[in-house]
Amino acid sequence: GAEQKLNILDYLDDLHKQKGNGTIITTQSQDIRTFSPSCSRGDRTRYFLKVQDGCDYYCTYCTIPFARGRSRNGSIAEMVKQAETVAASGGKEIVLTGVNIGDFGKSTGESFFDLVKALDRVEGIERYRISSIEPNLLTDEIINYVATSRRFAPHFHIPLQSGSDEVLKLMHRRYDTALFKSKIQKIKSVMPDAFIGVDLIVGVRGETEQFFNEAVRFVYGLDISQLHVFTYSERPNTQALKIDHVVNPQEKHERCKKMLEISEKKTHEFYSSQIGKTRPVLFEHPKKGAPMHGFTDNYIRVEMPYEKNRVNTTCKILLGDFNETGDALTVTRIIE
Repeated sequence: GAEQKLNILDYLDDLHKQKGNGTIITTQSQDIRTFSPSCSRGDRTRYFLKVQDGCDYYCTYCTIPFARGRSRNGSIAEMVKQAETVAASGGKEIVLTGVNIGDFGKSTGESFFDLVKALDRVEGIERYRISSIEPNLLTDEIINYVATSRRFAPHFHIPLQSGSDEVLKLMHRRYDTALFKSKIQKIKSVMPDAFIGVDLIVGVRGETEQFFNEAVRFVYGLDISQLHVFTYSERPNTQALKIDHVVNPQEKHERCKKMLEISEKKTHEFYSSQIGKTRPVLFEHPKKGAPMHGFTDNYIRVEMPYEKNRVNTTCKILLGDFNETGDALTVTRIIE
């Protein structure tokens, strides 16, 4: 089990006793129930708090339930304690992570919404971001709460995987395009400037040209900010291997390219819509010789000349035009 990887030394003696291929099955994936909390800090100013692990969804293309086990989580009290530790160390931003974070609470009788409300009360943390959350688990009460929250950012990352209802059925996803679209519309109705990132998989088994074209039309019509596009690759022992119609590698490449072009257009349009607006920015440690950068609450990358005293501080700024490379907005002026 993945949760035992830190204890690998404990199993080495048993490995010497094995015959044949030397494989040790320590725990069947369906029996994994332990949760190992972690909160890590990368090279940026933000922290990543794992609130959940495993998944009870058996999508036809995915091996995560077999590799990571059943859905499980720590308690809200434990997560709050982790956030308080981050605040005490000077951390300002936390990203909530997990395999299926909207499923939080299954092993403790709590809920993800309860977790959001509890974390929002932790003093010292200025900003939380919710990482990938299933559309069917992103409830209206969560969206409404984020819209008025003191600390949760207007930034969502929602897996769509396909914009074709027929392909979603083949994938065994738990929603259709109508539900997905309603979630986007709900977010935008209460947070017009929210950044919305969307996961897509192209070239899955069963994705005919007709179904792909349906997906293109659907995605193009969504009021979103960015696409994260993945090219389907087959995984042993998945149910997807039983589906007819295999997409050849060249066609997968072309479909990926087409979706990425849509993504670039969506991101440029979203950035353009924010020019001239005032947003809070948390500035990060820049790389040597690079301009200072940071992200607004709604995930606009911002650049300005380096000022050491601005690192890991939040400032309200007036957003300017695109920088020279077109991947960030400039700062017209710092307001406070």
